[in-house]
Amino acid sequence: MQIDTTNSSRNVRSEPPRITGYGLLRAGNASSRCRWEVLRSLAGGCRALGINPIKLGRSLGDIPRFIWTAARYAKQSDPKLSLPLTVGGLRPRLGENRESAGTIDKHYFFQDLWAARLIHRLQPGNHVDIGSRIDGFIAHLLCFTCVTVIDIRFQPLEVDGLTFVQDDATELSKIDSGSLQSVSSLHAIEHFGLGRYGDPVDPTASMRAMKSLSRVLASNGRLYFSVPLGRERLEFNAHRVFAPSTVLGAFSQLELLSFAAVTDDGRFLTDILPESLARQNYACGLFEFTKP
Repeated sequence: MQIDTTNSSRNVRSEPPRITGYGLLRAGNASSRCRWEVLRSLAGGCRALGINPIKLGRSLGDIPRFIWTAARYAKQSDPKLSLPLTVGGLRPRLGENRESAGTIDKHYFFQDLWAARLIHRLQPGNHVDIGSRIDGFIAHLLCFTCVTVIDIRFQPLEVDGLTFVQDDATELSKIDSGSLQSVSSLHAIEHFGLGRYGDPVDPTASMRAMKSLSRVLASNGRLYFSVPLGRERLEFNAHRVFAPSTVLGAFSQLELLSFAAVTDDGRFLTDILPESLARQNYACGLFEFTKP
């Protein structure tokens, strides 16, 4: 049996593939995705180096405005009434003309007020804090109570009512079990064990620290606690983001009295459940616990 090969592939001229409108659309989408992934990678690399690429771009765009305002100042200055503009006196502050008055970090602003108001309501004679922000939350508390701060980093401040203890707070080994009536740790424990602040590298440090806080809390005492909540992950060596269930599980021996949160879009909410933040990216969960 003979096979006719006159129309076989060896005798057929290859034709270039036709690209339909749908094909062009798919190719365009693929190209756009590729560019987007490159931009995301570059942005991630900048953030890893402590550079905010959006803020940097806006600042560079403000250089012409800075030059224009400096020139106007020099032209309008009067040696008898104003300080002269000199090259050595140039200190560019770029982009602040677009910011709102008193630009804030909403996580810290809302959490510090939230915890300070709750503590003020109970008026403890002394409060113990683990690693929270000194120039915000601790300053609030010092207006009405004495505060003992435990942090692995040295703190040279000498302020009436403030006692500083330099120690690794993972175990709280210097504090007796059930001895603290009022204790807090705000936006701190997510950093434990990453080496970021000179502490020993320990992947279990955050969970151990939460267990330690539960141990030292007195019966009917209050623990004010906050960490990032959302899709659980490690972003080394910046912080961890916890699932709400992880935090509640770590404090299973305590009773949750109240919960508030700062969501991804900057809203401060007090009428939600911790579980509702499970799909957030980087929310701030604010927990008030007591020990029955």
